[in-house]
Amino acid sequence: MSARKQAVLDAIDAANRQDPNIEDGQPVELIYGQRMSTEMDRLFPDASDMLQIAARGQHVERWKLARSEYPEGRAGYLAWRKAQGVHHAEVVMGLMQQAGYDADDVDATGRMLRKQGIKRDDEVQALEDVICFVFLKWYFAPFAAKHSAEKIQSIVEKTARKMSAEGRARVLQEFDLPENLAAAFQD
Repeated sequence: MSARKQAVLDAIDAANRQDPNIEDGQPVELIYGQRMSTEMDRLFPDASDMLQIAARGQHVERWKLARSEYPEGRAGYLAWRKAQGVHHAEVVMGLMQQAGYDADDVDATGRMLRKQGIKRDDEVQALEDVICFVFLKWYFAPFAAKHSAEKIQSIVEKTARKMSAEGRARVLQEFDLPENLAAAFQD
């Protein structure tokens, strides 16, 4: 691993260690970033530095933009998500500049974190697939325990729509989903 990539990953981790939200004795977003890197390495072992950095920085400083500061409902949620993507991109791009990455690499990483080009850009799509795998592996069961069957079905369908065909096929291979949820991942 290059020294500059390690410097950026370490800086992302240092930022996420400041998360006041704790899970299993660790800051929530530190754990999330590490899970993203683990899944990125597993799903895309030949990922570029930029994609690896984007995965680790996916939720950098997420707690700084409170959902409660945005209106209730879907429009407020989407505005919050967009603002989060912009914030994550700005933080990570700044860390990459400090580590000596060139403008093209910095900009590419920012596009990934803002989800610009999903379904059209292979790296943006790879990041989205990793995000979906992390959700399904680590966060889906706790989410499902708190929501109705209809809400669960809706979230699974939205998750599947975000993924590539390859990602959806891999979900069917790796997860033992009930038939109604598995149907969302079938082409």
